[in-house]
Amino acid sequence: MSDETLTDLVARIRACTACTAHLPLGPRPVLHVSPRARLLIASQAPGTKVHETGISFNDASGERLRSWLGMDKATFYDTERVALVPMGFCYPGRLPQGGDRPPRPECAPLWREQILSELKNIRLTLLVGSYAQNAALGPGKVADRVKNYRDYLPNYFPLPHPSWRTSAWEKRSPWFTADVLPALRQEVIRAIES
Repeated sequence: MSDETLTDLVARIRACTACTAHLPLGPRPVLHVSPRARLLIASQAPGTKVHETGISFNDASGERLRSWLGMDKATFYDTERVALVPMGFCYPGRLPQGGDRPPRPECAPLWREQILSELKNIRLTLLVGSYAQNAALGPGKVADRVKNYRDYLPNYFPLPHPSWRTSAWEKRSPWFTADVLPALRQEVIRAIES
C-alpha cells in the first residue's frame, strides 16, 4: 500500500461515526501508522487525555509503557518504526465502578483487518492488555501470558495494561521486572533497529 492509500484509509477511520450514540465524548478515532512501521503496539482504547489530544498513550499509562520499553517519546511516536493501533479507536467511557469501558465492539470488525493487512513490515506485535491479547490469541489470563511470553515469540509479546492499577501487580510480580522487561527491550530493539 502506498502512503497515499494508507492516508486515505486513516482519513476514513478518523471520520467514522459508527458508534457515536455510545460514546460519551463523541467520536475521535486515534491511531498512528505508517506502511514502514516494524513494531505494532496493539492496545485497548484511548482514555480521556488521549481523546482530548488525539495522541495515543499521551498520559500516565504511556509514560509507564515507554519506561517498560526503554523507549523515548521521539522513537515511540515515530510511525516509520512504531504503529499504534488500539482495539477500539475512540474513548468508550467509564464503567460505573471505575475504569474505562471495553473498546466498542463495532470498531475492530469495521477497521482493524484493513489497517493490519497494510502493515506488511511488522516484525513484532506488543499485545497490551486483555482485549488485544484475546483478539490475537483467544481467551486466556494476562498474567499467565506475560509470564510465558516466550511461547508467543517471535510474532507477539503480551504485556499487562500499563495503567496505575498495574503498580500493585508489578510489586507482587518481581519476575516481570527481572525477566520480562529485559527480554521485552531486547525484542523491541530487534524489531525496530534491524
